[in-house]
Amino acid sequence: RRPHWTAGFFRAQPKKSVAIPLNGSIIGRLDFVGKEDCIMIANILLTASQVGTLFLMMGVGFALAKWNKLTPAGVSQMSLLLLNVATPCIIMDALQVERTGALLQAMRLGAVVMLGIYLLWMVLSPLLFRRLEEGARTVLQFGMIYGNTGFMGLPLIQAVLGTEALVFATTPYILFNVLSWSHGVAVIGGRANISAKKLLLNPGILGSAAGLALFFLNLRLPPLAGDAVHYLGSLNTPLAMVVIGAQMAGTDLAATFRSAKLYAASAMRLVVFPLTALLLLLPLHLDPLMYATYVILAATPTAGVTAIFAQQYQRDTAAAAQLITLSTLLCVATLPAFAALAQALGG
Repeated sequence: RRPHWTAGFFRAQPKKSVAIPLNGSIIGRLDFVGKEDCIMIANILLTASQVGTLFLMMGVGFALAKWNKLTPAGVSQMSLLLLNVATPCIIMDALQVERTGALLQAMRLGAVVMLGIYLLWMVLSPLLFRRLEEGARTVLQFGMIYGNTGFMGLPLIQAVLGTEALVFATTPYILFNVLSWSHGVAVIGGRANISAKKLLLNPGILGSAAGLALFFLNLRLPPLAGDAVHYLGSLNTPLAMVVIGAQMAGTDLAATFRSAKLYAASAMRLVVFPLTALLLLLPLHLDPLMYATYVILAATPTAGVTAIFAQQYQRDTAAAAQLITLSTLLCVATLPAFAALAQALGG
């Protein structure tokens, strides 16, 4: 259940012909001189393969929605299952590890540095799209700050870095939930719409709180309950991908690909903002697994909650759906690059 994060990673031997195993199979043989070049290319191929697998699952949701086999009501119910059950369970399962001083120190450091990264993004985003009308401007500014941590980030972390890395993803995930339901609501709906009740009763917050309580008390769930939580958490990846694919099927793809403002917002979300995280976190010499986790989460496409908030607060719902779609499609190129860079630079 908890393979080491380096399991299956390519281990290069300089000046030799080596085979690169991906997903349990040999996809080719390459000759390189430098060990670092070998590792970089192997990591890019590994991440691209995993991202491709996620996109195939999205394709299932896209096709089912296009063929009217998966209705908007069904997608909404699947989203509720994800938000209320699968994602909280994967966080709880990730925190079923031994509490150590080193891990506690790493998590505290992670909370501070990721909060700093979020604050930087919050300062930068209002400087952009200031001439757009309010409905579109607030949606794009929110979508640049908040990436798809739960539906895209956690599955990708698990696929690329392994289950062990999920414990480091809990801190950014908690920050995402707290900030998106406070600062994010203020951006899209105005300060008057911030609700402490909605913030505290958010499923992500409740699941994280339960997992953290067990973690800090150094308690383990009984095998019966632990297995149930593990299996429910395993739903997160396939279910999230099907939901994202189905949501993409409902957007106007032709209009999406013609919008310059959407490309600009996607570039900020997928390139500029993760690049700031990559460079600012590097001098801190974080644990390599933590560093790679934070950079990958910073490089995720726009969060699905953007469309939910846009509808709830009567903003530009079309722009929200289109930004989610475009950034998700474009991340197939950017995510492997940032994941490989993070693993190479982080050691």
